[in-house]
Amino acid sequence: MRRFFVQNFGCRATQADGAALEGLLRQRGLEPSGDAAGADVVIINTCTVTAAADEDARKAIHRVHRENPAARIVVTGCYAQRAPQELAQVPGVAWVVGNSHKAEIAGLLERLEIPAEYHGQVLIGDIREQVSFLSAPVEDAPGDRTRPNLKIQDGCNNPCAFCIIPAVRGPSRSMPEEEVLARVRALAERYAEIVLTGVNLGRWGRERGFAAGRRLHDLLRRILEETNVRRLRISSVEPMDWTDELIDLMASSPRIAPHVHMPLQSGSDAMLRRMKRRYRVRHYEDRLLRAARCMPDAAFGADVMTGFPGETEAEFEETLEFVARMPFTYLHVFTYSERPGTPAAAMPGPVPWEVRKERTRRLRQLAAEKNLAFRRRMIGRTLSAVTLGGGRALTANYLSVALARPREANEIVDVRIGSLAPEGLAESGALPVMAG
Repeated sequence: MRRFFVQNFGCRATQADGAALEGLLRQRGLEPSGDAAGADVVIINTCTVTAAADEDARKAIHRVHRENPAARIVVTGCYAQRAPQELAQVPGVAWVVGNSHKAEIAGLLERLEIPAEYHGQVLIGDIREQVSFLSAPVEDAPGDRTRPNLKIQDGCNNPCAFCIIPAVRGPSRSMPEEEVLARVRALAERYAEIVLTGVNLGRWGRERGFAAGRRLHDLLRRILEETNVRRLRISSVEPMDWTDELIDLMASSPRIAPHVHMPLQSGSDAMLRRMKRRYRVRHYEDRLLRAARCMPDAAFGADVMTGFPGETEAEFEETLEFVARMPFTYLHVFTYSERPGTPAAAMPGPVPWEVRKERTRRLRQLAAEKNLAFRRRMIGRTLSAVTLGGGRALTANYLSVALARPREANEIVDVRIGSLAPEGLAESGALPVMAG
């Protein structure tokens, strides 16, 4: 079993874990396959934030088993940690390895020729006790991607009523500062843009006994001063962690992408209390508007949930109104999904599915309108972007651009925006030009 394929589902932290697994497997002499069909072993790296995420993983397992029945399928990630026995029963699954033991997968595959009769073997432990920080060797960081995700924090201590992630990722923990710098230096040799990510990124350095007094903005300042990274992008940071120092540093450095993703979930204080979120609407508004004053052309995104237990029409309208008046440029809208073991799963007042879906539709429509208005503002401007290959680029303020001529991937270029394009923009001279 020398050829492997990793299929990732879910957030940037999961994507980073998958890249780390690939690096560890290559280091042990295994060879990557271009697809699941040509692999001896297929690793399905799962998400479990919603029921839909679970379903996507199961469908992928069935598809791999149907199209490549000889492959040994290893299922890992958050779904594997939450419901290992459920996954162990899926046809074709040889091993289920929880997040608790994800770092051991490379060694498992190296020392075991998984026999065909192996089915549904489970390797899992208490995530509160076994919280290895999965990361690839610095010298074997992925070499075939643009914009790699560097996970510098994992786990979460927040008590959100709807979220299963603390139970499947464990407590918050941070990558040591010197290791972060070493990894950024290595990646900066090959990539124009690096995305810093984590399960709760804004908590980097906050755990007891870790780099006392150091915060995310301190780490970013050192990265800017001591590495040659051309562009950093910061993934999702909770409202209470968008400090003045962090916002000011972003606004003052052309090497940090002007892109603020600040999870909202609801624009109703009553809902935020029931969700056990650690901020209120006025605090969120204060942080977002301060960032917008400092970076008026930045991308501003949020996660918003519809249909949380007990959500009334009036509470939903509060969210809709709040989103409408805030300077959001995009939204990730999630329909609430019961997660077994979370406090919300036992709460009264479930919202009917048809109501949840309609609220999701309305929010997504509003988000599309705001995104279109933002894209229109960019027409005629020259924007900095990183080339992605395939005639596409991504601007610093998180807009996709169709390029007028082919460019090598992994370069930072200036592009003059000529028109709208489907889901993005088009550089002046790009054909065909289509309305957004």
